[in-house]
Amino acid sequence: MLVTAYVLTALLALGIFYIGLLYLFAPEKNAAGFGFTTVPAGPNPLYTIKGVRDLGLGLVLVVALLAGGPHIAGWVLLAEVFMPLGDLTAILLHKGKKAIAFGVHGATAVVMAVVSVLLLLV
Repeated sequence: MLVTAYVLTALLALGIFYIGLLYLFAPEKNAAGFGFTTVPAGPNPLYTIKGVRDLGLGLVLVVALLAGGPHIAGWVLLAEVFMPLGDLTAILLHKGKKAIAFGVHGATAVVMAVVSVLLLLV
């Protein structure tokens, strides 16, 4: 179970990191799939903030896993669940696409919570 938890955590960290890179290097294309009905065109500082946030979240998770072990990484990942839940909430509050809010951000939060429990149990 330890190997499975580590692999799933690494995949989550890489996925979060990848999304951060997309927001930095292809922001408009990536933002179109975020869940809002309208997406600002052109350079937008919020894309940079989102990209840097996601890069940081991915890196923190990797550092927690490598330096702190599974229990620390489990708690860090559980705390990071608030990010996709915050994204989901923002989409719903601004009348965005519910299917993306729940199907992408909600599902991400659930997967992150399940993996964090796996890490805490090993």
